[in-house]
Amino acid sequence: MAISKQLLQAIAVTSELTGTQLSEAAARVMAQDLARYPEQQVLGALTRCRRELRPHGLTIEAVLTRLDDGRPGAEEAWAMMPRDEAQSVVWTDEMVQAWGIAQPLLEEGDQVAARMAFAETYRKLIQAARDTGQAVKWTPSLGHDPHGRESVLVDAARRGRLTPQHVAKLLPYREEPHPEIAALLAGQKQIEDKVA
Repeated sequence: MAISKQLLQAIAVTSELTGTQLSEAAARVMAQDLARYPEQQVLGALTRCRRELRPHGLTIEAVLTRLDDGRPGAEEAWAMMPRDEAQSVVWTDEMVQAWGIAQPLLEEGDQVAARMAFAETYRKLIQAARDTGQAVKWTPSLGHDPHGRESVLVDAARRGRLTPQHVAKLLPYREEPHPEIAALLAGQKQIEDKVA
């Protein structure tokens, strides 16, 4: 796998600014390990490392945990989890699997253990997905409260996690699409018309 000059330079600058000693060979190995991920995501993660890491903290793990591949971090993912059957959520495959580990602990009343189990499982799952190059996949899980669905689904469309068409189909009780969904659909149609 070819290593770009830009990636090598970003690693060198980040190591210098974080006070991390890297030999040329170590920087090349780090670049080889990071080259399997989309370069723009790696460059963004290195920028975060420059801002966030304490001295001598530049490691491959530090970079990988800061990759922005569309998956939320463990704390954000935990905050998105539904707390009862009425709540709707739009979540990733990794969030679903980690929730399956945490939910029995929540049912037993141990919120701390549930959160810790969720975070540990989720981090392992997203790392495995990143290591194999799996793209993030968002799926809605609709709760019993139809009116509580709207804000969750509209937010997912706004963030590009679900398509506006998908969201419009999930809100059948509305005679007209939600104004924000209608705007997203109109904007998408304009782009399609320009391409055609």
